[in-house]
Amino acid sequence: MFDSLYQNFSETADPSLGAPRLKALRASLRAQKLDGFLVPRADAHQNEYVAPCEERLAWLTGFTGSAGFAVVLRDKAALFVDGRYTIQAREQVDADAFAVLAPEKTPPAEWLAQNARKKSRIGYDPWLHTPAGVARYEEAAKRAGADLVAIDANPIDALWRDRPAPPRGPVAQHPLSKAGEKAEKKLSRIRDAFEADVFLISDPHDLAWAFNLRGADLGHTPIALGFALIFRSGETRLFFEPEKLSARVGAALAALADIASPQTLPAALAELGKKKRKILFDSGTAAAALTRIASAAGAQVELGPSPIARMKALKNACELDGARAAHLRDGVALTQFLCWFDAEAPKGKLTEISAALALEHYRRETGVIKDLSFPTISAFGAHAALPHYRVTEGSNARIGKGVYLVDSGAQYLDGTTDVTRTVTVGTPSKAFTDAYTRVLKGHIAIARAVFPHKTVGAQLDALARLALWRVGLDFDHGVGHGVGSYLSVHEGPQRIAKMGTVALEPGMILSNEPGYYREGAFGIRIENLVAVEPKRIAGAERDMLGFETLTLAPIDTRPVDASMLDAEEKAWLNAYHARVRKTLSPLLSAPERAWLKQATAAV
Repeated sequence: MFDSLYQNFSETADPSLGAPRLKALRASLRAQKLDGFLVPRADAHQNEYVAPCEERLAWLTGFTGSAGFAVVLRDKAALFVDGRYTIQAREQVDADAFAVLAPEKTPPAEWLAQNARKKSRIGYDPWLHTPAGVARYEEAAKRAGADLVAIDANPIDALWRDRPAPPRGPVAQHPLSKAGEKAEKKLSRIRDAFEADVFLISDPHDLAWAFNLRGADLGHTPIALGFALIFRSGETRLFFEPEKLSARVGAALAALADIASPQTLPAALAELGKKKRKILFDSGTAAAALTRIASAAGAQVELGPSPIARMKALKNACELDGARAAHLRDGVALTQFLCWFDAEAPKGKLTEISAALALEHYRRETGVIKDLSFPTISAFGAHAALPHYRVTEGSNARIGKGVYLVDSGAQYLDGTTDVTRTVTVGTPSKAFTDAYTRVLKGHIAIARAVFPHKTVGAQLDALARLALWRVGLDFDHGVGHGVGSYLSVHEGPQRIAKMGTVALEPGMILSNEPGYYREGAFGIRIENLVAVEPKRIAGAERDMLGFETLTLAPIDTRPVDASMLDAEEKAWLNAYHARVRKTLSPLLSAPERAWLKQATAAV
């Protein structure tokens, strides 16, 4: 009935390949007189989503999650994945070849320090690690009496015979009507924000924002891989593969900067080094290879946060209006899907893939979707207990009576969406109802939060967990991440999490997504996007901030235990649903309006 433009459900991992590939890598290392090798899931920009040609960790281990790290030694190897991926790694990785460990319990550097042999040589690819990461592993190797060695060529690339070619997606200009600020003004603001002679932009998201451009090098995130040098003196240099630029886009960018191939960047850094220039590198995304080149040539290397990150996070009025428009059309599509799902799921014929395809279909019906903002998490029953589950043809479960979780989003020219709904098919269990209501209470606590200026995300994190903590429950992911404007669905520096140390400011967009996961049984997550905004409070002695909820879609109230909600929580939920109903109803068909009226009935 439905097809897909944006998702691939074919199998992407084969645990049986882990052992022979590990053996081949060790043979290659011995030939280079190396005793070990570090394998991060990373590219030269530390992107969350990487091009197929950069999936070295998946090629070696079989693990396809979005975060992981492997350490290979002569006689042992370990894969490190966080709590989101523990069960996934068990299913995808040969446990006889790789020990699967949790980095929060055993950090990879600590494991290296404990397991590397004295006088051994541990190799690493300096293009895939930041300077801070290299320093961490150098210290660990030193404690073991070993040496960390930078190598010129990644040995996995030579072993990976069918490795895909690097991406060459076209670069496009992002309209001023959507960006809300000219690139010239942004570049001027960037120059005023640093004191070094030169700033190297190594994060393609920063590059896209600063120059009002978007790309097609990676799926789900419209960025173009490249670099830029921003000089305090006014000069600007862009480093892009020439074939990415059409004549029109090339001419537009040439008015802003000199354009050269990325292959010339090392020489440009070396030249700046000879002139003893002070260069600011983004400590979060700059490859150690780049800082090594600059430092060896004589440059003064400064490592620090990108001055663009905060600017990008503070959405202007145009971007906020775009986000509202994107969430309106996305809310219509999601509501149409939920109506359809409610009718079809009880028949017992739906699967996780057919449901994901249906949701993609409704979003494509908007006529303006550019991509999904990430692969849809379409999870039934025990699969919903995997926070980052990705359905494949091999894992595709039939949806019956039980719990279905769908976490999805879209990329539109005017905004990026991310929303999760957990719905029940049939009568939910008492245990599920209790946990679901506690997650909802946490969601409402964040949505209703008011807080003074300079409040950081870590100070709000506990609000979403308190109802779960009261009965000894919790979840292993953050409460909220930043979201871009037709950019990454996961954007920093702001977040609501135990490690969220950045102050929340008006214009920032974040997710509000508490959850709970019972292994082998069910998973729960309720997610809306919110924007930080000023809050007027009568009689307040300080200026306060709070959240505007952007997402518009019904929250399943059938499993809610209303006796567990206080009057203010019920008032918020009913007001939210009244707003959803009033806003979306004119854009739905008569049957869909009738369904929405029932779905948003007051609790």
